[in-house]
Amino acid sequence: MPRRKRVIKRVLLPDPKYHNVLVTRFINGFLRRGKRSIAETVLYRALNQIEEKIKTDPLEVFQKAIRNVEPKVEVKSRRVGGSTYQVPVEVRTNRREALAIRWIISFAKSRGEKNMADKLAAELIAASKGEGASIKKREDTHRMAEANKAFAHFRW
Repeated sequence: MPRRKRVIKRVLLPDPKYHNVLVTRFINGFLRRGKRSIAETVLYRALNQIEEKIKTDPLEVFQKAIRNVEPKVEVKSRRVGGSTYQVPVEVRTNRREALAIRWIISFAKSRGEKNMADKLAAELIAASKGEGASIKKREDTHRMAEANKAFAHFRW
């Protein structure tokens, strides 16, 4: 964090196919070594598979999956008087989306399907239905915050 000036957030352009900024953020979180065209191809294939499998708008499924995975609260470590406490704090909107995107991608990679488009499609469908590993991660995060609610007075 800079001491003098505020950080100016770059405005992201919507993606070319769905004209959605959230899809652009997902692609940015997904690409490796600057290979944007590969990341776009994988995501668009996954969205096409979602459309074929469940016969609904893939963008709605995608957005619902992101919204379902977003955590409301998380724990942050605070050092107070020689001991470290896990203090529950609310999550900012940008961080919510970033965590949801990160979790969906990481748990999609660990799935057992054949290629990454299949894995991503399966994880997005599961997350939109409220199941899957990324939803479990969100629930674990909420459970951790609930368990440490006694330390909420250390928040500042």
